[in-house]
Amino acid sequence: MPPAAPPLCRRCRVSLLAGLAALCLVPGAVLAFGMAEVDQRARALAAAAYVKPAGELPNELQQLTYEQYKDIRYKPARNYWRGEGLPFELAFFHEGMVFDQPVKIHEVTGEGIREIKYAADAFDFGANKIDATKLQGLGFAGFRVHYPINAPGYKDEVLAFLGASYFRALGRGQVYGLSARGLAVDTALATGEEFPRFVEFWIERPAPDAKALTIYALLDSPRLAGAYRFVLRPGPETSVEVRARLHLRASVDKLGLAPLSSMYYFGENQHADHDDYRPETHDSDGLSLHGGNDEWIWRPLVNPKRLLVTSFATVNPHGFGLQQRDRQFSSYEELSARYDLRPGAWIEPRGQWGAGRVELVQLPTPDETNDNIVAYWVPDQAPTPGQVYEFAYRVLWQKDTERRPPLLWVMQTRRGRGYMPKPDDSIALLVDFVGAAPPPDSADVNAALYVDPNAKLLQSRIERNAITGGWRLFVRLHRVEPSKPVELRAYLHRANQAISETWSYIIPPD
Repeated sequence: MPPAAPPLCRRCRVSLLAGLAALCLVPGAVLAFGMAEVDQRARALAAAAYVKPAGELPNELQQLTYEQYKDIRYKPARNYWRGEGLPFELAFFHEGMVFDQPVKIHEVTGEGIREIKYAADAFDFGANKIDATKLQGLGFAGFRVHYPINAPGYKDEVLAFLGASYFRALGRGQVYGLSARGLAVDTALATGEEFPRFVEFWIERPAPDAKALTIYALLDSPRLAGAYRFVLRPGPETSVEVRARLHLRASVDKLGLAPLSSMYYFGENQHADHDDYRPETHDSDGLSLHGGNDEWIWRPLVNPKRLLVTSFATVNPHGFGLQQRDRQFSSYEELSARYDLRPGAWIEPRGQWGAGRVELVQLPTPDETNDNIVAYWVPDQAPTPGQVYEFAYRVLWQKDTERRPPLLWVMQTRRGRGYMPKPDDSIALLVDFVGAAPPPDSADVNAALYVDPNAKLLQSRIERNAITGGWRLFVRLHRVEPSKPVELRAYLHRANQAISETWSYIIPPD
Protein backbone atom coordinates (compact mmCIF):
# COMPACT_ATOMS: atom_id res chain seq x y z
CA MET A 1 0.00 0.00 0.00
CA PRO A 2 1.26 3.53 -0.72
CA PRO A 3 1.78 5.95 2.15
CA ALA A 4 -1.21 8.04 3.13
CA ALA A 5 -1.40 11.40 1.43
CA PRO A 6 -0.09 14.32 3.46
CA PRO A 7 -1.12 16.74 4.67
CA LEU A 8 -4.47 15.08 4.98
CA CYS A 9 -3.25 11.71 6.24
CA ARG A 10 -0.14 9.58 6.62
CA ARG A 11 -0.65 7.61 3.19
CA CYS A 12 -2.66 12.04 -10.26
CA ARG A 13 -1.41 13.39 -18.99
CA VAL A 14 -2.91 14.22 -21.84
CA SER A 15 -3.35 17.60 -23.53
CA LEU A 16 -6.56 18.97 -24.92
CA LEU A 17 -7.30 18.14 -28.53
CA ALA A 18 -5.85 20.65 -30.92
CA GLY A 19 -9.25 21.85 -32.01
CA LEU A 20 -10.44 22.26 -28.41
CA ALA A 21 -7.28 24.11 -27.44
CA ALA A 22 -7.74 26.43 -30.38
CA LEU A 23 -11.34 27.07 -29.40
CA CYS A 24 -10.24 28.06 -25.90
CA LEU A 25 -8.18 30.85 -27.43
CA VAL A 26 -11.18 32.40 -29.13
CA PRO A 27 -12.52 35.29 -26.99
CA GLY A 28 -16.13 34.81 -25.99
CA ALA A 29 -16.38 31.30 -27.43
CA VAL A 30 -19.11 29.24 -25.78
CA LEU A 31 -18.01 25.70 -25.03
CA ALA A 32 -20.06 22.71 -23.95
CA PHE A 33 -17.94 20.42 -21.83
CA GLY A 34 -18.92 17.34 -19.89
CA MET A 35 -18.59 13.62 -19.41
CA ALA A 36 -18.65 12.89 -23.16
CA GLU A 37 -15.57 15.01 -23.76
CA VAL A 38 -13.61 13.39 -20.93
CA ASP A 39 -14.72 9.96 -22.10
CA GLN A 40 -13.41 10.76 -25.59
CA ARG A 41 -9.98 11.38 -24.07
CA ALA A 42 -10.18 8.18 -22.02
CA ARG A 43 -10.98 6.17 -25.18
CA ALA A 44 -8.01 7.74 -26.95
CA LEU A 45 -5.71 6.92 -24.03
CA ALA A 46 -6.86 3.30 -23.86
CA ALA A 47 -6.39 2.87 -27.63
CA ALA A 48 -2.71 3.85 -27.34
CA ALA A 49 0.16 2.26 -25.47
CA TYR A 50 0.57 3.35 -21.86
CA VAL A 51 3.26 5.96 -21.31
CA LYS A 52 4.75 6.00 -17.83
CA PRO A 53 5.01 9.57 -16.53
CA ALA A 54 8.49 10.80 -15.66
CA GLY A 55 9.12 12.58 -12.38
CA GLU A 56 11.77 15.31 -12.58
CA LEU A 57 11.62 17.24 -9.35
CA PRO A 58 14.50 19.22 -7.87
CA ASN A 59 16.37 17.25 -5.20
CA GLU A 60 15.16 19.50 -2.39
CA LEU A 61 11.56 18.56 -3.25
CA GLN A 62 12.26 14.85 -3.74
CA GLN A 63 13.99 14.54 -0.38
CA LEU A 64 11.32 16.21 1.73
CA THR A 65 10.16 14.36 4.82
CA TYR A 66 6.48 14.03 5.60
CA GLU A 67 6.61 16.90 8.10
CA GLN A 68 8.59 19.10 5.70
CA TYR A 69 6.07 18.48 2.92
CA LYS A 70 3.22 19.46 5.23
CA ASP A 71 5.02 22.75 5.86
CA ILE A 72 4.44 23.80 2.23
CA ARG A 73 1.07 25.53 2.06
CA TYR A 74 -0.89 27.35 -0.59
CA LYS A 75 -1.41 30.98 0.47
CA PRO A 76 -5.10 31.48 1.36
CA ALA A 77 -5.08 34.93 -0.24
CA ARG A 78 -4.30 33.22 -3.58
CA ASN A 79 -7.20 30.75 -3.40
CA TYR A 80 -8.87 30.41 -6.78
CA TRP A 81 -12.22 32.29 -6.97
CA ARG A 82 -11.41 34.22 -3.77
CA GLY A 83 -13.02 37.66 -3.82
CA GLU A 84 -15.38 36.75 -6.67
CA GLY A 85 -18.47 36.22 -4.53
CA LEU A 86 -18.60 32.48 -5.19
CA PRO A 87 -19.45 29.88 -2.51
CA PHE A 88 -16.51 27.60 -3.39
CA GLU A 89 -12.76 28.24 -3.49
CA LEU A 90 -9.83 26.13 -4.68
CA ALA A 91 -6.37 25.71 -3.18
CA PHE A 92 -3.56 23.54 -4.50
CA PHE A 93 -0.96 21.02 -3.35
CA HIS A 94 2.69 21.45 -4.28
CA GLU A 95 4.70 18.67 -5.87
CA GLY A 96 7.16 17.01 -3.52
CA MET A 97 8.12 13.86 -1.65
CA VAL A 98 6.19 10.92 -3.20
CA PHE A 99 3.92 13.33 -5.06
CA ASP A 100 6.30 13.84 -7.96
CA GLN A 101 3.79 13.72 -10.84
CA PRO A 102 1.95 16.90 -11.84
CA VAL A 103 -1.74 16.90 -12.63
CA LYS A 104 -3.31 19.37 -15.04
CA ILE A 105 -6.18 21.37 -13.57
CA HIS A 106 -8.62 23.43 -15.63
CA GLU A 107 -11.52 25.76 -14.94
CA VAL A 108 -14.58 25.22 -17.15
CA THR A 109 -16.79 28.24 -17.87
CA GLY A 110 -19.34 29.19 -20.52
CA GLU A 111 -16.54 31.08 -22.30
CA GLY A 112 -14.16 28.16 -22.55
CA ILE A 113 -11.56 26.15 -20.67
CA ARG A 114 -8.68 27.78 -18.84
CA GLU A 115 -5.75 25.86 -17.43
CA ILE A 116 -4.89 26.94 -13.89
CA LYS A 117 -1.14 27.48 -13.95
CA TYR A 118 1.39 26.79 -11.23
CA ALA A 119 3.12 29.78 -9.65
CA ALA A 120 5.81 29.37 -7.00
CA ASP A 121 4.97 32.67 -5.31
CA ALA A 122 1.49 31.35 -4.47
CA PHE A 123 3.03 28.95 -1.95
CA ASP A 124 4.46 29.46 1.51
CA PHE A 125 7.37 27.02 1.87
CA GLY A 126 7.58 27.43 5.64
CA ALA A 127 10.92 26.49 7.15
CA ASN A 128 12.02 24.60 4.01
CA LYS A 129 15.08 25.97 2.21
CA ILE A 130 13.87 25.80 -1.38
CA ASP A 131 15.24 27.81 -4.29
CA ALA A 132 12.15 29.11 -6.10
CA THR A 133 14.18 29.73 -9.28
CA LYS A 134 14.41 25.94 -9.73
CA LEU A 135 10.65 25.51 -9.66
CA GLN A 136 9.79 26.98 -13.06
CA GLY A 137 7.66 24.63 -15.16
CA LEU A 138 6.32 22.58 -12.27
CA GLY A 139 2.66 21.73 -11.81
CA PHE A 140 0.28 20.93 -8.99
CA ALA A 141 0.17 17.60 -7.17
CA GLY A 142 -3.54 17.99 -6.45
CA PHE A 143 -6.13 20.41 -5.12
CA ARG A 144 -8.53 21.17 -2.28
CA VAL A 145 -12.07 22.53 -2.32
CA HIS A 146 -13.27 24.99 0.35
CA TYR A 147 -16.88 25.71 1.31
CA PRO A 148 -18.52 27.02 4.54
CA ILE A 149 -20.03 24.05 6.42
CA ASN A 150 -19.20 24.85 10.06
CA ALA A 151 -19.70 28.64 10.15
CA PRO A 152 -21.11 31.08 7.55
CA GLY A 153 -18.07 33.34 7.44
CA TYR A 154 -15.35 30.74 6.93
CA LYS A 155 -14.76 28.40 4.01
CA ASP A 156 -13.73 25.01 5.40
CA GLU A 157 -11.75 22.44 3.48
CA VAL A 158 -14.37 19.90 2.36
CA LEU A 159 -12.72 17.84 -0.40
CA ALA A 160 -9.20 17.02 -1.53
CA PHE A 161 -7.60 15.07 -4.38
CA LEU A 162 -3.98 14.12 -3.80
CA GLY A 163 -1.96 11.08 -4.90
CA ALA A 164 -2.90 8.36 -7.42
CA SER A 165 -6.74 8.33 -7.48
CA TYR A 166 -7.21 9.16 -3.79
CA PHE A 167 -9.78 11.66 -2.60
CA ARG A 168 -11.45 12.43 0.71
CA ALA A 169 -14.19 14.69 1.98
CA LEU A 170 -15.56 16.13 5.21
CA GLY A 171 -18.97 16.92 6.61
CA ARG A 172 -19.83 19.30 9.42
CA GLY A 173 -17.79 18.78 12.59
CA GLN A 174 -15.53 16.13 11.06
CA VAL A 175 -11.76 15.80 10.72
CA TYR A 176 -9.94 13.87 8.01
CA GLY A 177 -9.63 10.12 8.43
CA LEU A 178 -10.29 7.48 5.79
CA SER A 179 -9.94 8.01 2.03
CA ALA A 180 -11.78 6.96 -1.10
CA ARG A 181 -10.18 6.04 -4.43
CA GLY A 182 -11.28 6.16 -8.01
CA LEU A 183 -10.45 2.49 -8.60
CA ALA A 184 -8.56 -0.46 -7.14
CA VAL A 185 -6.74 -2.87 -9.48
CA ASP A 186 -5.42 -6.26 -8.34
CA THR A 187 -5.43 -5.33 -4.67
CA ALA A 188 -3.91 -8.02 -2.40
CA LEU A 189 -2.85 -10.25 -5.30
CA ALA A 190 0.58 -11.88 -5.41
CA THR A 191 1.23 -10.18 -8.78
CA GLY A 192 1.16 -6.78 -7.05
CA GLU A 193 -1.32 -3.92 -7.04
CA GLU A 194 -1.63 -1.40 -9.85
CA PHE A 195 -2.48 2.15 -8.79
CA PRO A 196 -4.48 4.12 -11.38
CA ARG A 197 -3.87 7.86 -11.30
CA PHE A 198 -5.98 10.92 -12.03
CA VAL A 199 -3.85 12.83 -14.52
CA GLU A 200 -6.13 15.74 -15.45
CA PHE A 201 -9.08 17.60 -13.89
CA TRP A 202 -11.73 19.98 -15.18
CA ILE A 203 -13.66 21.95 -12.54
CA GLU A 204 -16.85 23.80 -13.44
CA ARG A 205 -17.00 27.38 -12.26
CA PRO A 206 -19.91 27.50 -9.75
CA ALA A 207 -22.77 29.98 -9.82
CA PRO A 208 -22.94 32.53 -6.96
CA ASP A 209 -25.74 30.53 -5.30
CA ALA A 210 -24.36 27.05 -6.07
CA LYS A 211 -24.70 24.31 -3.45
CA ALA A 212 -22.76 21.76 -5.49
CA LEU A 213 -19.50 21.63 -7.43
CA THR A 214 -18.90 19.45 -10.50
CA ILE A 215 -15.45 18.03 -11.21
CA TYR A 216 -14.34 15.88 -14.16
CA ALA A 217 -11.24 13.71 -14.06
CA LEU A 218 -9.21 11.62 -16.49
CA LEU A 219 -7.82 8.36 -15.10
CA ASP A 220 -4.83 6.53 -16.55
CA SER A 221 -3.10 3.28 -15.64
CA PRO A 222 -1.02 0.63 -17.43
CA ARG A 223 -4.07 -1.53 -18.19
CA LEU A 224 -6.95 0.94 -18.38
CA ALA A 225 -8.12 4.52 -18.72
CA GLY A 226 -11.30 6.12 -17.46
CA ALA A 227 -13.52 9.19 -17.40
CA TYR A 228 -14.97 10.35 -14.07
CA ARG A 229 -17.49 12.92 -12.93
CA PHE A 230 -17.73 13.98 -9.29
CA VAL A 231 -20.54 16.12 -7.91
CA LEU A 232 -19.69 17.47 -4.45
CA ARG A 233 -22.52 18.51 -2.14
CA PRO A 234 -21.10 19.76 1.18
CA GLY A 235 -23.14 19.75 4.37
CA PRO A 236 -23.64 17.96 7.69
CA GLU A 237 -23.37 14.75 5.67
CA THR A 238 -21.24 15.67 2.68
CA SER A 239 -21.92 13.60 -0.42
CA VAL A 240 -19.83 12.96 -3.52
CA GLU A 241 -21.71 11.52 -6.48
CA VAL A 242 -19.43 9.50 -8.76
CA ARG A 243 -19.98 8.37 -12.33
CA ALA A 244 -17.26 6.49 -14.21
CA ARG A 245 -16.65 4.98 -17.65
CA LEU A 246 -13.70 2.60 -17.98
CA HIS A 247 -11.81 1.47 -21.08
CA LEU A 248 -9.39 -1.44 -20.69
CA ARG A 249 -6.11 -1.80 -22.58
CA ALA A 250 -5.58 -5.28 -21.17
CA SER A 251 -7.37 -7.73 -18.90
CA VAL A 252 -7.50 -7.05 -15.17
CA ASP A 253 -7.53 -9.95 -12.72
CA LYS A 254 -9.49 -8.12 -10.01
CA LEU A 255 -11.32 -4.84 -10.42
CA GLY A 256 -12.30 -3.07 -7.20
CA LEU A 257 -15.09 -0.49 -7.54
CA ALA A 258 -15.71 2.33 -5.05
CA PRO A 259 -12.66 1.48 -2.93
CA LEU A 260 -12.19 2.89 0.57
CA SER A 261 -8.88 2.97 2.47
CA SER A 262 -8.61 3.34 6.23
CA MET A 263 -6.48 2.58 9.29
CA TYR A 264 -7.02 0.20 12.19
CA TYR A 265 -4.16 -0.10 14.67
CA PHE A 266 -5.77 -1.42 17.86
CA GLY A 267 -9.07 -1.22 19.70
CA GLU A 268 -11.51 -2.84 22.08
CA ASN A 269 -11.38 -6.20 20.29
CA GLN A 270 -7.60 -6.17 19.85
CA HIS A 271 -5.47 -4.59 22.54
CA ALA A 272 -2.21 -2.78 21.81
CA ASP A 273 0.85 -5.06 21.91
CA HIS A 274 2.74 -2.39 23.87
CA ASP A 275 2.07 -0.04 26.75
CA ASP A 276 -0.10 2.75 25.26
CA TYR A 277 -2.11 5.41 27.09
CA ARG A 278 -4.71 5.34 24.32
CA PRO A 279 -7.50 2.76 24.65
CA GLU A 280 -8.07 2.67 20.88
CA THR A 281 -6.44 4.04 17.73
CA HIS A 282 -8.26 3.73 14.40
CA ASP A 283 -9.94 5.73 11.63
CA SER A 284 -12.63 3.06 11.25
CA ASP A 285 -13.71 0.22 13.51
CA GLY A 286 -15.81 -1.92 11.17
CA LEU A 287 -17.15 -2.80 7.75
CA SER A 288 -20.91 -2.45 7.33
CA LEU A 289 -22.84 -4.08 4.49
CA HIS A 290 -26.50 -3.86 3.53
CA GLY A 291 -26.83 -6.77 1.14
CA GLY A 292 -29.20 -7.16 -1.77
CA ASN A 293 -31.20 -9.69 0.29
CA ASP A 294 -31.76 -6.94 2.90
CA GLU A 295 -29.41 -8.53 5.45
CA TRP A 296 -27.23 -6.15 7.42
CA ILE A 297 -23.72 -7.39 8.31
CA TRP A 298 -21.16 -5.84 10.66
CA ARG A 299 -17.54 -7.02 10.51
CA PRO A 300 -15.28 -5.49 13.22
CA LEU A 301 -11.81 -4.64 11.91
CA VAL A 302 -8.56 -6.19 13.11
CA ASN A 303 -4.83 -5.56 12.69
CA PRO A 304 -3.66 -9.04 11.62
CA LYS A 305 -0.14 -10.42 11.78
CA ARG A 306 -0.26 -11.22 8.07
CA LEU A 307 -2.44 -10.35 5.08
CA LEU A 308 -6.08 -11.23 5.68
CA VAL A 309 -8.63 -11.12 2.82
CA THR A 310 -12.31 -11.92 3.36
CA SER A 311 -15.40 -11.18 1.30
CA PHE A 312 -19.20 -11.09 1.39
CA ALA A 313 -21.08 -12.19 -1.73
CA THR A 314 -24.39 -10.55 -2.63
CA VAL A 315 -26.45 -9.34 -5.59
CA ASN A 316 -27.28 -5.67 -6.13
CA PRO A 317 -26.06 -4.41 -2.75
CA HIS A 318 -27.93 -1.53 -1.15
CA GLY A 319 -24.70 -0.15 0.31
CA PHE A 320 -21.47 -0.76 2.18
CA GLY A 321 -18.87 1.26 3.99
CA LEU A 322 -16.12 1.58 6.56
CA GLN A 323 -17.51 3.23 9.68
CA GLN A 324 -16.36 4.71 12.95
CA ARG A 325 -19.17 3.70 15.28
CA ASP A 326 -17.36 4.52 18.52
CA ARG A 327 -17.85 8.30 18.99
CA GLN A 328 -16.68 8.61 22.61
CA PHE A 329 -13.63 10.82 23.11
CA SER A 330 -12.69 8.68 26.13
CA SER A 331 -12.24 5.70 23.79
CA TYR A 332 -9.26 7.41 22.13
CA GLU A 333 -7.94 10.17 24.45
CA GLU A 334 -6.30 11.96 21.48
CA LEU A 335 -6.52 15.76 21.65
CA SER A 336 -4.91 16.37 18.27
CA ALA A 337 -5.89 13.33 16.18
CA ARG A 338 -9.54 13.34 17.36
CA TYR A 339 -10.36 9.87 16.15
CA ASP A 340 -13.83 10.36 17.61
CA LEU A 341 -14.55 12.98 14.92
CA ARG A 342 -13.30 11.02 11.92
CA PRO A 343 -16.02 10.23 9.38
CA GLY A 344 -17.32 6.95 8.14
CA ALA A 345 -17.82 6.57 4.40
CA TRP A 346 -20.91 4.86 3.03
CA ILE A 347 -21.15 3.71 -0.60
CA GLU A 348 -24.60 3.79 -2.22
CA PRO A 349 -24.61 2.09 -5.65
CA ARG A 350 -26.63 3.75 -8.38
CA GLY A 351 -28.45 1.34 -10.66
CA GLN A 352 -28.04 -2.43 -10.61
CA TRP A 353 -24.52 -3.62 -9.84
CA GLY A 354 -25.45 -7.28 -10.30
CA ALA A 355 -23.68 -10.17 -8.62
CA GLY A 356 -20.36 -9.75 -6.89
CA ARG A 357 -18.76 -9.37 -3.51
CA VAL A 358 -17.63 -6.76 -1.03
CA GLU A 359 -14.01 -7.61 -0.33
CA LEU A 360 -12.22 -6.56 2.84
CA VAL A 361 -8.42 -6.48 2.86
CA GLN A 362 -6.67 -6.15 6.22
CA LEU A 363 -2.91 -5.70 6.39
CA PRO A 364 -0.60 -5.67 9.41
CA THR A 365 0.62 -2.25 10.51
CA PRO A 366 3.19 -1.45 13.22
CA ASP A 367 1.70 1.99 13.95
CA GLU A 368 -1.08 4.40 13.00
CA THR A 369 0.75 6.08 10.10
CA ASN A 370 -0.24 3.49 7.48
CA ASP A 371 -3.58 2.79 5.87
CA ASN A 372 -3.93 -0.98 6.34
CA ILE A 373 -7.63 -1.47 5.58
CA VAL A 374 -9.21 -1.55 2.11
CA ALA A 375 -12.81 -2.34 1.13
CA TYR A 376 -14.35 -2.35 -2.36
CA TRP A 377 -16.88 -4.07 -4.64
CA VAL A 378 -15.69 -6.79 -7.03
CA PRO A 379 -18.20 -7.58 -9.81
CA ASP A 380 -18.54 -11.20 -10.87
CA GLN A 381 -18.58 -10.11 -14.51
CA ALA A 382 -15.44 -8.04 -14.99
CA PRO A 383 -15.08 -5.90 -18.13
CA THR A 384 -12.90 -7.05 -21.01
CA PRO A 385 -10.62 -5.03 -23.31
CA GLY A 386 -12.64 -3.15 -25.88
CA GLN A 387 -15.72 -3.11 -23.67
CA VAL A 388 -17.00 0.13 -22.13
CA TYR A 389 -17.74 -0.40 -18.44
CA GLU A 390 -19.89 2.19 -16.71
CA PHE A 391 -20.93 2.42 -13.06
CA ALA A 392 -22.15 5.06 -10.63
CA TYR A 393 -22.46 5.49 -6.88
CA ARG A 394 -22.61 8.02 -4.10
CA VAL A 395 -20.16 8.38 -1.19
CA LEU A 396 -21.60 9.77 2.05
CA TRP A 397 -19.15 11.12 4.64
CA GLN A 398 -20.91 10.58 7.95
CA LYS A 399 -20.40 11.19 11.66
CA ASP A 400 -23.76 11.19 13.42
CA THR A 401 -25.83 9.81 10.55
CA GLU A 402 -24.12 6.48 9.83
CA ARG A 403 -26.35 4.02 7.97
CA ARG A 404 -27.55 1.29 10.32
CA PRO A 405 -30.23 -1.40 10.34
CA PRO A 406 -33.72 -0.43 11.56
CA LEU A 407 -33.56 -2.64 14.68
CA LEU A 408 -30.53 -3.70 16.72
CA TRP A 409 -26.95 -3.03 15.67
CA VAL A 410 -23.53 -3.86 17.13
CA MET A 411 -22.22 -1.11 19.39
CA GLN A 412 -18.98 -2.85 20.40
CA THR A 413 -17.03 -6.11 20.30
CA ARG A 414 -14.66 -6.80 23.18
CA ARG A 415 -12.11 -9.60 23.32
CA GLY A 416 -10.15 -10.96 26.28
CA ARG A 417 -9.14 -14.02 28.28
CA GLY A 418 -11.76 -16.68 28.42
CA TYR A 419 -11.63 -17.77 32.07
CA MET A 420 -10.68 -15.03 34.47
CA PRO A 421 -10.32 -16.76 37.92
CA LYS A 422 -7.78 -19.19 36.49
CA PRO A 423 -6.60 -17.97 33.08
CA ASP A 424 -6.46 -20.59 30.35
CA ASP A 425 -6.02 -20.47 26.59
CA SER A 426 -9.70 -19.87 25.87
CA ILE A 427 -10.96 -16.67 24.24
CA ALA A 428 -13.90 -14.58 25.41
CA LEU A 429 -15.90 -12.24 23.18
CA LEU A 430 -18.54 -9.77 24.37
CA VAL A 431 -20.85 -8.29 21.74
CA ASP A 432 -23.22 -5.45 22.68
CA PHE A 433 -26.32 -4.92 20.53
CA VAL A 434 -28.20 -1.62 20.90
CA GLY A 435 -30.94 0.22 19.04
CA ALA A 436 -34.69 -0.32 18.77
CA ALA A 437 -34.67 -3.14 21.31
CA PRO A 438 -37.70 -5.23 22.38
CA PRO A 439 -39.37 -4.29 25.68
CA PRO A 440 -37.22 -4.93 28.79
CA ASP A 441 -39.51 -7.71 30.01
CA SER A 442 -39.05 -9.76 26.84
CA ALA A 443 -37.85 -13.22 27.73
CA ASP A 444 -37.92 -14.73 24.26
CA VAL A 445 -34.87 -13.03 22.76
CA ASN A 446 -32.28 -15.57 21.64
CA ALA A 447 -29.00 -15.60 19.77
CA ALA A 448 -28.28 -17.63 16.64
CA LEU A 449 -24.57 -18.39 16.81
CA TYR A 450 -22.26 -20.08 14.31
CA VAL A 451 -18.68 -21.07 15.20
CA ASP A 452 -16.50 -22.66 12.54
CA PRO A 453 -14.85 -26.09 13.05
CA ASN A 454 -11.52 -24.57 14.07
CA ALA A 455 -13.01 -23.67 17.46
CA LYS A 456 -14.73 -25.53 20.25
CA LEU A 457 -17.57 -23.55 21.81
CA LEU A 458 -17.24 -23.67 25.60
CA GLN A 459 -19.92 -21.22 26.66
CA SER A 460 -22.47 -18.78 25.24
CA ARG A 461 -25.34 -16.74 26.62
CA ILE A 462 -27.45 -13.68 25.89
CA GLU A 463 -28.47 -11.23 28.60
CA ARG A 464 -30.10 -7.87 28.97
CA ASN A 465 -27.67 -4.95 29.27
CA ALA A 466 -29.38 -2.51 31.60
CA ILE A 467 -26.68 0.11 31.04
CA THR A 468 -27.13 0.42 27.25
CA GLY A 469 -30.75 -0.69 27.12
CA GLY A 470 -29.71 -3.39 24.65
CA TRP A 471 -28.47 -6.98 24.77
CA ARG A 472 -25.07 -8.55 25.39
CA LEU A 473 -23.86 -11.76 23.78
CA PHE A 474 -21.12 -13.63 25.63
CA VAL A 475 -19.07 -16.27 23.81
CA ARG A 476 -16.19 -18.32 25.18
CA LEU A 477 -14.30 -20.70 22.92
CA HIS A 478 -11.12 -22.68 22.50
CA ARG A 479 -9.24 -22.39 19.20
CA VAL A 480 -8.19 -25.79 17.89
CA GLU A 481 -5.38 -24.73 15.53
CA PRO A 482 -3.82 -21.34 16.44
CA SER A 483 -2.22 -20.98 13.00
CA LYS A 484 -5.66 -20.86 11.37
CA PRO A 485 -8.43 -18.24 11.70
CA VAL A 486 -11.76 -18.69 13.41
CA GLU A 487 -14.95 -17.37 11.78
CA LEU A 488 -18.02 -16.54 13.88
CA ARG A 489 -21.48 -15.23 13.04
CA ALA A 490 -24.34 -14.28 15.30
CA TYR A 491 -27.61 -12.40 15.29
CA LEU A 492 -30.48 -11.94 17.73
CA HIS A 493 -33.95 -13.22 16.98
CA ARG A 494 -37.38 -13.22 18.54
CA ALA A 495 -40.29 -15.45 17.52
CA ASN A 496 -38.16 -16.74 14.66
CA GLN A 497 -37.66 -13.20 13.34
CA ALA A 498 -34.22 -11.58 13.18
CA ILE A 499 -34.14 -8.41 15.28
CA SER A 500 -30.50 -7.43 14.75
CA GLU A 501 -27.85 -7.13 12.11
CA THR A 502 -25.48 -10.05 11.68
CA TRP A 503 -22.27 -9.83 13.67
CA SER A 504 -19.54 -11.43 11.53
CA TYR A 505 -16.19 -11.77 13.22
CA ILE A 506 -12.85 -13.32 12.41
CA ILE A 507 -10.12 -14.19 14.92
CA PRO A 508 -6.93 -13.93 12.84
CA PRO A 509 -4.30 -16.66 12.95
CA ASP A 510 -1.55 -16.23 15.53
